[in-house]
Amino acid sequence: MIDRTLNFILEGVTFKTLGSGRTDAMVSANETAFELFVYEKIADESAFLELFNHNLPQDIRALAIEEVDADFNIIQHSKIKEYVYLFTHGQKCHPFCAPIMSTILEDLDVALMMEGAKLFEGTHNFKPYCFRATNKGKYIRTITSCTLKENTLFTASFFPKKSYTLIVKGKGFGRNQIRLMMGTLIKLGRGDIDLQYIEDSLKPESTEVMDYIAPASGLLLNAVTFE
Repeated sequence: MIDRTLNFILEGVTFKTLGSGRTDAMVSANETAFELFVYEKIADESAFLELFNHNLPQDIRALAIEEVDADFNIIQHSKIKEYVYLFTHGQKCHPFCAPIMSTILEDLDVALMMEGAKLFEGTHNFKPYCFRATNKGKYIRTITSCTLKENTLFTASFFPKKSYTLIVKGKGFGRNQIRLMMGTLIKLGRGDIDLQYIEDSLKPESTEVMDYIAPASGLLLNAVTFE
C-alpha cells in the first residue's frame, strides 16, 4: 500500500523503499519506520507529507519525515524496538476487541506471570523462543526491558474491565519470539509450568522447544527508536 501510494504521488519518479523490519501477519504497528530512496531531494517535505497522508489508506498515517545521509541504513542502523502484547483472561470480550487484544478463556495467575516476565530481561539463549530454530541462527540476544502490568496504554468503551500488557524492548528478536515468550507466560499463569522452567529454558545449554505461540492479534509493534 505504501509503495502504491508513493508511485501515485511521485508520478513516475524512480524510488525505492526499505522497511525497518517485518512483523507476523495480523500483527499491528502503532509506530514503525521505512526508508525512501529518491534521486532528487524532496523540495517541500511538509507538502509531501500532507499529500502522502491524503492518499494513504485509512489504517495508515505518516507521522513525520526526516532527511538522512547516504550512510544511513534503516535495517543495519542501531535501533530499539518496543513490542506490546495486549491480553485479557477469564471470559470472551466484545467482538471489536478481536483485532488488537487476545483473550485467554482460562483464569490466569497474573501476579506469577509478572514475575515470569522479568526473567526474560538481560542476555540469554533465546533459541527455545524462536520458531523452527536452526543451528545457524543468532540466538544469544539481549532484552533490555520486559514488564507485564495492567493495561494503561490503550482504552476503549468496549474493552473489558481489566486487561494487561506485556511490554518488551530490545534491539532484535527471533521469528515469533515475543509470541512464544507470551505463550510461555500463559502456560505459567495456567499452572502448566513454573518459574524454574523459564529460568532453565534461557540457559546456554537449553534444548527446550516452546510449543505454544500466542495469537498474533494481541501483538503490537509499539515503537521503533534509532540510536
